[in-house]
Amino acid sequence: MKKLVLFLLLIIVPAAVLAAGLLRVPATVSTTEIFRALNPIITDAWPREGREFITRVNSFKNYYGVLLAGLPLIFLVHYVVFGPKKFPESGEKVFYYGVFLRLVHWGAALTMSLLVLSGLAVIFAKFLGGGALVLKLRAVHVGAAFSFVPFGVLLFLLLLKDMFPAPYDLKWFLVLGGYLWRRQRPVPAGKFNAGQKLWFWLGTVGGIVMFYTGYTLYQFKAPVSVLRQYLVIHLSLGLAVFGLFLVHLYMSLLAVKGALRSMISGYKDREEVAYMHPKYYEKLKS
Repeated sequence: MKKLVLFLLLIIVPAAVLAAGLLRVPATVSTTEIFRALNPIITDAWPREGREFITRVNSFKNYYGVLLAGLPLIFLVHYVVFGPKKFPESGEKVFYYGVFLRLVHWGAALTMSLLVLSGLAVIFAKFLGGGALVLKLRAVHVGAAFSFVPFGVLLFLLLLKDMFPAPYDLKWFLVLGGYLWRRQRPVPAGKFNAGQKLWFWLGTVGGIVMFYTGYTLYQFKAPVSVLRQYLVIHLSLGLAVFGLFLVHLYMSLLAVKGALRSMISGYKDREEVAYMHPKYYEKLKS
């Protein structure tokens, strides 16, 4: 029940904020006016570059659609075939996440969810009717980006010391984190595994680049060639972030029993730490 409630919060709350943002923006701009303003900027030198650019950008809709439909299907197959990772209750708890870290994490989670939802809405705006909706969703997306920044910076500072690559991280990738094992065995990982580190660094470096390119696109003050490049970069990084965002949701809500609870209470069971984070567990024992 707790997982269901949290999942609904991650989806419904950002969606509600998104809807509220849409209602506050006057719907006075027609589709014709929007594209009349955008066409000279986006499709300049159309015979030479415009068609190719539009075709390339439109292909991203297919990529995002594949992720949106394909990843949940993969998660379902994994859950049915392998099930969630479960660990025997030892009765001994290990303090893992401080109060401040948990608060920052949930702030980042909510604003990231809003970013993802509004970003998808912009990408698939045609299916939502286009027109003034495009401008409203872009404004909400930019607002969500600015809201995410303080949480992202704090999360970076709080987690940095545990996120540097280690030799055993490669082994974690080679065994896919043990998620395809039917029998529980320790996987090579420190306090955070290689997958979490990948999500951290993509979110950090990719987030900085996406914020800069996104803001430039929103301002529309750069040369046309730069805007085109930035849009492709923004969509490419967004694709990677969206994919790992869905993976992170699945892992924390369903794939590892107790993962969600630990980010609420701050504690993990000793057995989970011993199996999932053995390098860190050895450090704690010593």
